[in-house]
Amino acid sequence: QVQLVESGGGLVQAGGSLRLSCAASGRTFSSGGMSWFRQAPGKEREFVAAIGRSDSRTHYADFVKGRFTISKDNAKNTVYLQMNSLKPEDTAVYYCAANAYGILVFSTATAHYWGQGTQVTVSS
Repeated sequence: QVQLVESGGGLVQAGGSLRLSCAASGRTFSSGGMSWFRQAPGKEREFVAAIGRSDSRTHYADFVKGRFTISKDNAKNTVYLQMNSLKPEDTAVYYCAANAYGILVFSTATAHYWGQGTQVTVSS
């Protein structure tokens, strides 16, 4: 079983920055990549970014390219999401996700593990 715990959310003005963290425990983190999703009120949960375990290759949704950066610290079993140039439309609950077989998660259908989420609110 994998436990994922997000932190780092908060209230920030438009144009500001936040860094989210996702700490993983419960199994060998080396077995797979990690992803970030978000869900705004009244909307479906959507993919934000992902990073591979072995090659550290990163993937981003078009709406965050150039503003968000995903990174990881394998020794700490932690994945980060640096969010810059935040916009009010980035307001959402942000979740990290993982697949039981280690494959990268790009859709909610393939995620087996979710964190509890952390609220990000961007004011205009």
